[in-house]
Amino acid sequence: MWQSYLNGLLVAAGLIVAIGAQNAFVLAQSLRREHHLPVAALCVLCDAVLVSAGVFGLAAVLLQSPTLLAVARWGGAAFLLWYGTKALLRAARPQGLEQAADAGPRSRRAVLLTALAVTLLNPHVYLDTVLLIGSLGAQQAEPGAYALGAASASLAWFFGLALGAAWLSPWLARPATWRLLDLGVALMMFAVAMQLLLGD
Repeated sequence: MWQSYLNGLLVAAGLIVAIGAQNAFVLAQSLRREHHLPVAALCVLCDAVLVSAGVFGLAAVLLQSPTLLAVARWGGAAFLLWYGTKALLRAARPQGLEQAADAGPRSRRAVLLTALAVTLLNPHVYLDTVLLIGSLGAQQAEPGAYALGAASASLAWFFGLALGAAWLSPWLARPATWRLLDLGVALMMFAVAMQLLLGD
């Protein structure tokens, strides 16, 4: 159980930590203190639903087909290796996170609708969260523990951003910080990929 939980935690953490549209939006809202906690909660909820759909929807299909299971295993390992390599390349050329320009305050409804659009209209959320995390979770001994681990990573990351952004803003703006994060992402991705490749 704990191995499945840890796998879900590490894979999800590696995927959500990289700078992207969703993270940039959450961080910008947090730095402005504009409905940042509801935004973080919405992102966590979306991740939990998408991961669960991927894990449990794909699990039934994969378990009926050893061929599809093998494709998911090798395809997932290839993607993780590719993603880890991308993180290493980003670490070689780090860029700081640009803070959003000041603007007038928006309603909570407007902010949450924007967060929903940033989350669900991004094709990478389906590739990463549903297909990649889901297909890897379908192969775990305890898929539920894996999904819980992935949701835990999302919870820790988004609420960590929301609660700590103002205090960490000078540190987060430095390219050296993102170099260390990307190196950590690469190591996590390579470790899980090797576990897939070497597993029975």
